[in-house]
Amino acid sequence: MDLPVGADAENKLIAILKVLSESSEPLGSIHIARRLAQDGVFLSERGVRYHLKIADERGFTQPGGRDGRTLTPVGRQEVKEALVPQQLGVVRDKLELLAYLTTFDPVKRSGQLAINTSIIDKDKYKKALTAMKDVFKAGICVSEMVATAAEGEKLGVVVVPEGKIGFATVCGASINGVLLKAGVPTEFRFGGVLEIKDHQPRRFVAITEYAGTSTDPSEQFIQAKMTSVIQAAQTGRGKILGAFRTIPAPAREVVEEIREKLKAAGIIGIYALGDTSEPLCQIAVAMNRVGLIQLGGLNPVAAAVEAGIEIENVAESGMIDFKQLQSFWEL
Repeated sequence: MDLPVGADAENKLIAILKVLSESSEPLGSIHIARRLAQDGVFLSERGVRYHLKIADERGFTQPGGRDGRTLTPVGRQEVKEALVPQQLGVVRDKLELLAYLTTFDPVKRSGQLAINTSIIDKDKYKKALTAMKDVFKAGICVSEMVATAAEGEKLGVVVVPEGKIGFATVCGASINGVLLKAGVPTEFRFGGVLEIKDHQPRRFVAITEYAGTSTDPSEQFIQAKMTSVIQAAQTGRGKILGAFRTIPAPAREVVEEIREKLKAAGIIGIYALGDTSEPLCQIAVAMNRVGLIQLGGLNPVAAAVEAGIEIENVAESGMIDFKQLQSFWEL
């Protein structure tokens, strides 16, 4: 039976679960109390232990080492759902932050890039890679450069669970980061499902604006099985993950130059560039702006899901050094 908990106590419980979700190791009450204080939540060690008892009873936490706790899958889901009201628009904020943190230089081929992280069962990993081959071959990705991690290791902020393999793809925010360093600001409009025909973008058939969501659109569309990336890769016709941005019109020439430099470095995520104040793929563009369509970094992973493989995706999961990436074809 649960201990009685009020609204304030519920908030503190979620704060504790959030701390645990950010750690790759079991945490005890002392460490949790210190971490909470850094976030402006002041709770004694005794108070932390009280809330951990509640978390145990609800199945959110479990013992994990000497006096420590780790989150259960139920606990991770609780954190994710409980924080939704606080995270409206968080995707756009995260994209802007990752773009700012990007230091990648396409000419020197060095620096930090933003990534997405996918968690795959070990026994399904080879099958997943096979399902992705045609997508990488067709160039329906931000880059063919990827990274992997074993259980217990991290990709960005994501710790790979036991029995799983972590698979990182380059996030489109990296492109916007390179543009930002060149003095080109990007307006992050929305992510969507992009219909292509004869290998060319035609129209968006579903969109989610970044300002009105707490979950990355690509994650939503993959989970809803709204893509046909394998078909698109094999026939040039299908539905893939894409994103819509706009840039200032005077920057168009600069973007074209950077696009070529990125391509030379293996970053191919800029799919289409419109004309000044003209619609792009039936999406209206404001005066003195230019539309820009980027490929979704999770397109290869969407293909694996289409092949029947369950994969947990965390878009915009952090940063990685370019030197840690390798070609998909080397896996």
